[in-house]
Amino acid sequence: MTALNNVTDIALQGEGNAPAIPADSGAALGIGLAAIGAGYAERGIGAAAVGALAEDSISTGIGIVLTVLPETLVIFALVALFV
Repeated sequence: MTALNNVTDIALQGEGNAPAIPADSGAALGIGLAAIGAGYAERGIGAAAVGALAEDSISTGIGIVLTVLPETLVIFALVALFV
C-alpha cells in the first residue's frame, strides 16, 4: 500500500491536490508519444514492405496500406483530444 500512496503523492502535487501535469500538457504529451510510437512502427513495416515489393510478393497498394496503418493511432489520439 505504501507504493500506491507514493504514486498518489507524486501525481497529486501542489495546492489542493492539483495534478502535477496540467490537462493541456498531458494531452500534448499523449499525442506526441502516440506519434513517436507510430513512427517507430512505420520504420519496421516500411522496411519489410519495401523488401516484399522488391521480391514481387505483394502489390504496391498492400504495402502502402500496411505502412500507413500505424498512423491511425495518432488519428485516434487526436480524436480523443477533441472529444
